[in-house]
Amino acid sequence: MKRYDLYSKRDPAKNFSPLPNEVFYLGLSYGAIAVYGYLMHIEDRKTFQSYAGYNTIGRAVKMSANTVRKYVLELEDKHLIRTEPTTVITRDGRKRNGTLRYYIRPIQEAVDYYYEQQLLRLEVDTERQKAQARLSRLCAAQEPLPTEGHPMTPPAAERDVSGLCGPVCEVGGLSDFQNSPVNRGVEKSAG
Repeated sequence: MKRYDLYSKRDPAKNFSPLPNEVFYLGLSYGAIAVYGYLMHIEDRKTFQSYAGYNTIGRAVKMSANTVRKYVLELEDKHLIRTEPTTVITRDGRKRNGTLRYYIRPIQEAVDYYYEQQLLRLEVDTERQKAQARLSRLCAAQEPLPTEGHPMTPPAAERDVSGLCGPVCEVGGLSDFQNSPVNRGVEKSAG
């Protein structure tokens, strides 16, 4: 019986495909990680390029061509890869579309882009919270005026954010402006 080593003596650069650890923290779907792993497997290590059709990738990762296309677009959106169409000239001289050429981008670009997007989302959320706080303060300071035909609105403290502008629109505020002659483009003559 032959004794085997616990660890293989193969050259890791030739027999393994490197997959950066960061891809698991970029919010990728499982299918995108599988497609990215296959693209890393078939890439040329000197040029960082790979050529494969959607069907070829799909057979390797057990997905349909349309699903592979969806995940390739996701990888492009996350700045992990860049694609470029290729052309093929047939024997009779006609020019046809070829497969896509995939460029594997440096992982640090994708990580930087991910953090940049996170910061932008944080800024938008902060602005939204500030606007909601301002709106809450304005509506809390506003006293609803009872008018004929309009029911009394509950106090501002009991309303949620979606109902904060109820009294302004109902009690002669915004509705009068919307129906004014100036807003409709008709100037009121002085007379």
